[in-house]
This record gives sequence, C-alpha cells and structure tokens, in this order.
Amino acid sequence: MKLTFDPNQSFQLDAIEAVCGLFEGQPRIEADLSFAFGGGFGAVRNRIDLDQSVLVSNLQTVQETNEIPVSDDLVCIEAEIETADGPKTVQFPNFSLEMETGTGKTYVYLRTALELYRRYGLCKFIIVVPSIAVREGVLKDLAITEQHFRELYGNMPYRSYVYDSASLAEVRQFALSDTVELMVMTIDSFNRASNVIHQSTDRLQGETPIHLVQATRPVLILDEPQNMESELRIRALAGLDPVLALRYSATHRNPYNLVYRLTPFEAYREGLVKRIEVASVIKQDDANQAFVRLERIDAKKNTISARVTLHQLMRTGVVREKMITVKPGDSLAEKSSRSEYDGFEVDEINPGGGFIRFANSIELTEGAARGADKEAIFQAQIRYTIEEHFRKQARLRQHGIKVLSLFFIDRVGNYVNEDGLIRKLFDQAFDELKVSAEGWEGLSAEDVRAAYFAQKRRRGGTVEFLDSVSGETKEDTAAYELIMKGKEQLLSFDEPVSFIFSHSALREGWDNPNVFQICTLNQSASEMKKRQEVGRGVRLSRNQDGDRVHDERINVLTVVANESYDRYVAQLQSEIEADYGMEGLPPKPANARERDAAKLRKHFVLRPEFKTLWDQIKHKTRYALTVDTEGLLAVVVPRVDALSVRPPRVAVTKAQVRVGYEDIFEAMQLSSAKTAVDLVGRYPLPNLVALMSDLMAHTTPPVRLTRSTLLEVFKRTTNQQAAMDNPFEFATEAVRVIKDCLADHLVEGIQYEKINEWYEMSLFDHEVESWKQYLVPADHSVYDQVIVDSEIERDFVHALDLRDDVQLYVKLPSWFKVRTPVGEYNPDWAIVMEDRDAHGDPTGEPLLYLVRETKAANWRTSLRPEERRKIKCGERHFEGALGVSFKVVTTAGELP
Repeated sequence: MKLTFDPNQSFQLDAIEAVCGLFEGQPRIEADLSFAFGGGFGAVRNRIDLDQSVLVSNLQTVQETNEIPVSDDLVCIEAEIETADGPKTVQFPNFSLEMETGTGKTYVYLRTALELYRRYGLCKFIIVVPSIAVREGVLKDLAITEQHFRELYGNMPYRSYVYDSASLAEVRQFALSDTVELMVMTIDSFNRASNVIHQSTDRLQGETPIHLVQATRPVLILDEPQNMESELRIRALAGLDPVLALRYSATHRNPYNLVYRLTPFEAYREGLVKRIEVASVIKQDDANQAFVRLERIDAKKNTISARVTLHQLMRTGVVREKMITVKPGDSLAEKSSRSEYDGFEVDEINPGGGFIRFANSIELTEGAARGADKEAIFQAQIRYTIEEHFRKQARLRQHGIKVLSLFFIDRVGNYVNEDGLIRKLFDQAFDELKVSAEGWEGLSAEDVRAAYFAQKRRRGGTVEFLDSVSGETKEDTAAYELIMKGKEQLLSFDEPVSFIFSHSALREGWDNPNVFQICTLNQSASEMKKRQEVGRGVRLSRNQDGDRVHDERINVLTVVANESYDRYVAQLQSEIEADYGMEGLPPKPANARERDAAKLRKHFVLRPEFKTLWDQIKHKTRYALTVDTEGLLAVVVPRVDALSVRPPRVAVTKAQVRVGYEDIFEAMQLSSAKTAVDLVGRYPLPNLVALMSDLMAHTTPPVRLTRSTLLEVFKRTTNQQAAMDNPFEFATEAVRVIKDCLADHLVEGIQYEKINEWYEMSLFDHEVESWKQYLVPADHSVYDQVIVDSEIERDFVHALDLRDDVQLYVKLPSWFKVRTPVGEYNPDWAIVMEDRDAHGDPTGEPLLYLVRETKAANWRTSLRPEERRKIKCGERHFEGALGVSFKVVTTAGELP
C-alpha cells in the first residue's frame, strides 16, 4: 500500500502561507559558507535580514488575515547559553500554529520548511520532538511524503534523518550542506550537560557538536511544544541558538505569537476529522458499597482541598452520585449521610503526589475510584469494543477499509503479565465473539493483538516501564516496528493485527487513520486529556489503495469510556472551551448507545413528482473557465497600486557591550535596525514579467496567465517605482494579489454544461444510520427522519413539515457532488412545492422544483472564501446548466 496526499487542501495551504507571510520583504539568501569566530569551523547558516519592526508588522498582517487577535509586539525567548566563543545571551522569536489533531500538522510543517527554502533560502531545520513515539511518527511521515514532496517541488534536493549521538558525522554534514537539512531530535538528546552533543570529541577533530549546530542558526520546528515548557527545556532549545522557532500543536500551553488557528469546530464543520460518538460503560443502581472517586486536588496558599465524587443520600431518600469538596479531617460518612462510608475520614491530601488517603488506609490517585467493580466494567468495555469492531469491519470491508481498535489501559502489568486482567478479558471475549463473526474464525486472540508500552527496566525486585525507548524482547521489537513504523502494514487486510494496546506511550505523536474504536480502560485516571485520547483516532480513514476516504457515514470514531456519557462529553467540551472559548466548540459528541436509522420511504421515491425532481437535478456537468482580461485588471490594478514594498537595504543596529551577570560580556541594544545603505539600483533589473510568470507557475495550485496580461498589470499600476526598487518582492506580492482576484474572477465567469452522465436513484441507501440526537422525524421527507448538522437545519426541517405547500423534499446525500475549480460541492436540499397565491390557494401553475442551501444569515462574511466560491459554482450548475432554481436561505420562510 502507498498512501496518497492532496497538495491542494486550503486549510493546509493557509497554515503554510501564515508562516511564509512573516518574512515578507526578506530577499532570498543564497547559501554562503561562514566561519565561527571561536571554533574556526565552517557552516552554512540561516539568515533573517528583517528588523524587528518589519517582523512585527508582518506578524500583525498575518494575524489580521487569519482573524487572530493582533499582537502589540513580538514575543521572544531569551536565555544565556554557551557557545564556541564563550557565554552569550540569545533572543529568538517563536511563532505558534494551532491545528486540530488529525488535520496533518506534520505534513504542513515539513512542506513549510521546503517552502521557506524555495522563497527565502532558509535551509537548516531541526524538528524537536518530546518523545520516541512522536519521533517515530515524524520519521514515518518523512518517508511516506518524500516522493510526494519531490514531485511537488521539482525534485528539490533535501535530506532528512534522525540525530544519533553515535553518528556525529551527520552533524558536520548538517553544518556544511548548502541544501535543505531536516534533522529530527528528541528534546532529551540535548537538554543535559551530560549529553554527547555537549562534549568535544575526536570524531569531529576536537569540536563540540552543539557548536556546529549553533553556527547554522537553525530554524526550530517544535512538535507538541507544550511538553517543552520547563525551564530546563526552554534553556536547551535556546542552546541551539536558533534564528526562530515554529511551534505546532493542537493544545498549546503558551501560544507565542499565534499566526494560524484551525479550531476543533472548524475541523468538524469542514469534515477534516472523524465524527465522535461515546459508548458509556458504567455501573448503575448499585449503592450497596462505598463508592468514591478522586476528581482533582486544589492547592491554594493556605488551604488544600479535594473534589471527590460519592453516593450521597438525598432528602427524598434516593441515593445519587454527587461531587463534593473535602478537607483533611472531613468524614465521608457525614458528607454522604451514609454509614457505608464509616472509616473514610480524610487523613491526608497530597498535591505533590496527587493522592488522597483515608483513615482506613485506602489511597486514591487523581481520577481513580474505589468500589467501581473495575473487572466487571473492564469486561463490558472490552466486549463492547470487540463487538463494535466486528460490526464495523463487516460493513467497511466492501469499501476496502481495515478497522483498528486502540485500548488505553490503567497499568502495564494488567496486559504484559501472563495473568494480566486486561489481556485475559480480551482473549476470553475475542474467542467467544469470533465464532459468530465472519472472517475471524481462523484467528486467535494472540494473532490479532499487539502492544507498545516502551522499554522495561528492573530496579531491585520491581519493574519500571519507560516511555523513552522501545521494548527488549523479540515480541516487543516486532510490535514496536509494526505499531510505530508499519502504518501501511497495519492498514492492510494482509496484516491480522487489528487491536492495539498501550498505556501513555501513544498519547501524542502517534495515530493511525483507521482507528475506529478507542477503549479507555484507565478508570479515567490517567494524566491524558480527553482530547489526547480521541486525537489518536480522529484522522480520516484510508482504503486499500492508500486514498483518504471522505464519506462522513464511514468516518465515525467510537470512544468506549468507563464513565457516564454526559460526564465524558462535559470534560471533553470543557477542555476545548478552556483552549478556544465557546466559539471554538465542535458539535457535541453523540451517544453511541443511542443510535437509530433514517429509513427510505419507497412510496415517496415512486411518486411522479419525485421522479420529475430527480430528472431535473440528477445530471452531471462540466465547466469552462474564461478570463475577462479587462474585468480582471479592473480589480487587480487598484490592489497592486496599494501594495507596500520595502526597498532592499543594509541595516545597522547599535548595541552597548557591558559586563553583566557573573562577569560575562553581554550586549544591550540601544536602537532598532536603521537603514545605513540603500541597495536600490545596485542590481541589474530582472525581466519582471518573466519573474511574475515563473512565480505564478510555482504557486500551489499552479496558475497561468499570458505574459501580455502580466505586462498590462505593470503598465497600468501607479506603483511602478516599488517594482524598480525591489523587483522580486514586488513580483511576489503582485502574484499573490493576482491569484486571489483570479479565483473570484474565474468563479464569477464559470459556465456549466450538461453531460451524458447522471446520478442514479438506486444510489439512495435504504437505511442511513446516525445518532438519535441528530435525527429529526420528518413527514414530507423522502426519508422518515432527516440527519441534521446544525440547529439551522433542524429548524428548517420542522418548518418544511409545517408548510402545506411543500409536497416532499430530500436532504441530498453526501455522494451527490457538483464539480468546481475549488473542490467538490455537496448542496443541501431538493424540494418540490406547489405554487400558491396570497390566499394560500393553488394557482394551477406547475410544481416548483428547487435546490436550496441553508446557511446562517451572515454567511457571506462568515464562510471561508472557498466555501462561498463553491456555492457560487453550485448556482451556475443548477440555474445555468440544469434550469433549476437555486438559492441560499436561512429559514423555510424564505421559500420559494
């Protein structure tokens, strides 16, 4: 299997452009070998020639473009480091990009590095990762995208590899190379003085590896930087003496200089990730034993308290689960009004250890519970997960999709030991259930499961499990190779392993697109957040050809949780709200145990009016694009006139040298960068039209205009002096304007014509499964229930059913697509209405056959440009080629 990649996903291109836009005005720097003052060794280094005021201005422009709160200044990290020339204070800017898990942030930052080289000549990149799991994920992505990137960038030379302290020749190569170098390093490989990278060595003729790295002024790409926020790790990052750092995560702790944000809501709305449903497995109606769960510990200046959940006797005589606050000395028997809690007096609350101890010596860590009948709950969770796995695999095999299930467990020993509870429960359930599951009869439990927990280390009589390296035994190594490196193999039907077990080693950095079930066997007690858990399986699935599958009916992730559905969802929503606010919340995950199906009403499909409707809308079309040169120029030229292009220059920054902390020389900046030499006119002017034409051809996707049109842009603009002063920057900015205007212009002028192909009515499924909360009963719909995506759609369905003039309607299935230059478009509704007069009486005119799109009232400003362009294309397809009425509405009151 070979995974395929789409180079034209707009949200990824926007993220790449957000970073590249930070350096507007920076000329492309050709590779130049420089020599370090102290060490005397050579290195090809990165260089940014923009002063801070320009960077701040560019940052603000990028933030405004991406609708992010604008920063007042540039936030930099500053630290004291050791270099070949002695101690030095370094300061470097950090830029953050928030991308929801599963939307391809690794792809984005790898492509961003190549784009920074293409535009600006930056060539030294260090990808810093927090763990082995993340490192292996990055290395795998580097391997599977290599051919894709080489084709995309015209075979641009670049090398990628992992830093290895046993192979320091790679460090010298990193320093000397004049092409793109992508070196992957774990933070633990350079964050201590004892690391090999900080030691001088004969293997480098006495040089210290870190000094070679520093000499290159690398660009740092920080993957999951929230794990690199300790003082030690920040100092280690600064110790690489980077020119800047790019930070990529879905869950930043400190989003320095945020330049791009793809929220969970946007990812859900755009169908970029799987939908989530939750199957809740909890004990109910059992108040016979003392139940207590430690939710969290709150430590303030003078008080320590804990939030615990217990079963409290209410005044009505009913026992209910309730969360309360307790302090040392409190009695749970008194708090709950139940004698079952005798002995549960709070003896100690320990915030450092994260536990609470009671007088009866029972001790609970955060998230752990007592009296929860763990074995019974685990048994139910595992059994449900296997059943769900078998059910989905039977349904998705025809689509060429292999299903995977991921288990997060509470303790490693519960799986690796021969009598481990979780392994025992899984094997029993699998052997019982496979008998009635087609295709599984010949496989044993051992054949289909694998686990990765990191290396085991013995200290005395105890066994420790580390998240730093892979396992020791042949079985461990084979599982490590399969899970961490064999992504394509895991996706293949030829590989029997379908169930994966882990503890915390896979909490970040690892995912697989075909994880369809995540079973949380950890009593909700791990340090993992809900977003980390679901993040392992939200990526869109792939089929046996390696192609990404976009069908929302297929892309559903089921989380099998050992807590109530409401509690799980509330925690997941609160985590997202804490990061993004209410506006960033995705739709509420559905309850997997409350599913239903919308059933096709065959008698509706057979009605003459539906057949007529289908005959009118079923046809496929092709489109032709024409460019009205004068119309395009009328829009482009005013925007080119307004471009601000800074001339090339040599800048001077004044600083004072003083003796600072511990008698170390340090520089105190006295002024910002000032232009000392204006470089305008010092270089031969290029053929500006040829330069613009070349830049147009290298945009993604490529755009081509005749050279005469590009020449006309230059001849008509009043901004010609900017082109004379800085031709390359003028050309780059002008091309960006042209491309944006051209996209709108092409859509405005697009023409569709009907072709001899159409969608057959037989494509309608007899049943469409969904969650109850998204199904709305419908009287006039072709299906007895309608699946809605929003409250606007829910209200629209209710209103359609209340209108007597609506004879029937259908929400168009996801397979009903209209081709457009900016991606496929799936319209919302097809409706048959009777024409009525002002008194509500039939006019006798023919029935109305309508296609309608439902959007919020402010859709013209709230939708992304690509979505607005798709709707415009939809209008030309239906009205221009098929003669069917098409409009965007917010309510059914706007019909017809």
